[in-house]
Formats: sequence, structure tokens, C-alpha cells
Amino acid sequence: MSLRITLTQEQWALREPFEIARETITHLPLLLVTLTDADGRQGRAEAAGVDYDGETPASMAEVITRLGPRLSAELDGDALSALLPAGGARNAIDCALWDLRAKQSGVSAWSTAGMPTLRPLTTALTIGLGSTDDLHRRARDASQLPLIKLKLDATRHIDVVRLVRDVAPSAHLIVDANEAWTMPLLERLLPQLADERVELVEQPLPRGEDAALDGLSPPVPIAADESCTDRASLEPLRSRYQAVNIKLDKCGGLSEALALAHAARALGLETGHTPSSTPAGLSIRHRPRCGDNAFHHASRRGLGRLRRPDRRHPRHHPAVVDPDSSGDGHRRHRCPGTQGRPACAW
Repeated sequence: MSLRITLTQEQWALREPFEIARETITHLPLLLVTLTDADGRQGRAEAAGVDYDGETPASMAEVITRLGPRLSAELDGDALSALLPAGGARNAIDCALWDLRAKQSGVSAWSTAGMPTLRPLTTALTIGLGSTDDLHRRARDASQLPLIKLKLDATRHIDVVRLVRDVAPSAHLIVDANEAWTMPLLERLLPQLADERVELVEQPLPRGEDAALDGLSPPVPIAADESCTDRASLEPLRSRYQAVNIKLDKCGGLSEALALAHAARALGLETGHTPSSTPAGLSIRHRPRCGDNAFHHASRRGLGRLRRPDRRHPRHHPAVVDPDSSGDGHRRHRCPGTQGRPACAW
């Protein structure tokens, strides 16, 4: 069955700049994809792309446009992988196909994926780098949240953690250096991070320098993010990291994300399913070592900071974390609907 492809490029403005080790973000560029079948049913998805690999909405749109004549509703994940490499373009098409098939069949995507039930997940609010005053304000605003993720770099690290820990003494903390550290700096910081009860350190070293972690027994688990793309990247990571971060844009869609999660478990990595920091994303992480309080977590990079444009059509919400109200008082995010119906078939 042939499909009509509609591509829309957008820029979502952030309410305030979001700074990480390699860049300061003021807008989130997105490619929106709609696949329409002969009966008018539509599958929708979006991708931000892998910016540090040079992907943009324009480059992803070009890739998808070239694919157009070969795109059909019958394509599964393996067939799509043979046509497109991992990345944002394949992610957008793959997720739109999952959404379309769910609407065609009346069976939800999560059920088709083999998930026995939906359940609430705890999401991490991410605090970007900034001035001391900005960090204090953001930490104070997030101080009652159960899980906070901190962006760090080569010079702003343990002081940031201590500032947030003072303001939010009961929060679970994870940190992300976005490849900004050296091995000597990592070895110096790990004991201090452990003292501040940090539970996960994400991608401290540059991608490609992972071998430096050989033989390290870190007091805080270390997660591979940029170093973990798809299944082909997994084997070298198993003895160097205690966690993996799987994102749809990196691995090329939900189909590969599910396969990668299965492969990670086969290698002994415990994983949890959570929304990622970018729209239409799923992140799968090793569960942090927090004893009886262990929980799955999501990175919400600026979900509260996005100024979303008005929509005339329903779309995915990037943080569907509560399929049912749990009554525990935590804020929940649901997929917005139109005319009382769900906006997507997930």
C-alpha cells in the first residue's frame, strides 16, 4: 500500500536558553512527518535529529524525500533499516509507521511491541548550565521533584552538584557531561559525586575514547549516551559502562530501540523504558543504583521550557508518563487529544 508523505519543518522556541557542554540551545528544530494511506488514515511522528552528527530538519527531509517511492505501509523495521541508516530520518518514518499501523489495526503500538501494561514513570527534570543565580533559581523551582538531571562541563561540575544538593537535599541526582571530561577529571570527580549521592554519570568522555574506561570500578554507575547508537555499538560498551541511553533519533526508530533493549538485556544490562529529552523519543536506561528506591527515569530536557506553536492537528506529546492516575500527587503528562479522542495511537 503506497503512502503519501507530508513533511513540515518547525522551530520550537525555548522559554530560556538551555546550555550544555557543547552548545547553548535557544530553539528546538524539528521535522514533522505525516504518512497518509489510501483510506485517509494518518501516522504522525517527529524527529529532532542527531545534531552532533550534523543532522538538521532539512537534511532529514531530503533523505525521506529520496525514499518516497519505496515507502509503503508494509515496511517493517528490518526492511526500513535496509533502506536508511540509523538517525533522525529513519526514526521519523519508523515511528510514523508504528502510529499508522496502530490506527489501521486498532491495536495500540505498546501492545504490538509486547509490553504487558502501561504504568507510571518518574521523569527527571534537566537543569542546564548557567550562572550561579540561574542555577539556584532552577534548583529551587525543582527542589520538590524526585529526580533531577544536571548538565555539567569541564569547569562547572562538582560546584554545580553541591549547589543543587544544598537546595534539593532529598532529590535523586544524575549528571551528564556530554563528552566534556577527560579520564583524569572523571577519576577525580567520581568520589566527590558519590559523596553528594549522585546516582548516574552520563557520557563523561568523548565518543571514541571509551577504552579509557577499561578496568575502572566506578563508585557511581556510568552511562553511555553518545557512544551508544544501535545494536552494532553495544558489544564494546558492555565492560566499560554500567548503563546505556537509547534514543530514537540515535538508533533510528522504535523498532531498533526495542531490538537494542533486548540485546542490552541479553548482555546483562537492566533497562527501563522512559521518554527521552526530545519529542517522539524513547530512552532506555540501566536502572540507577538507588537501593530499594530504584526506579526508571526519563530525561525531560526543557519540556517545561518549550513554547509550542498552536496546532490544528493532533501530535505526540513528548512525556507520556502516566497512563492512569496513581494518586501520589506527582504531576503527570498525557498525550493531548482532539475532540475527546487520543491524539495518537500509542
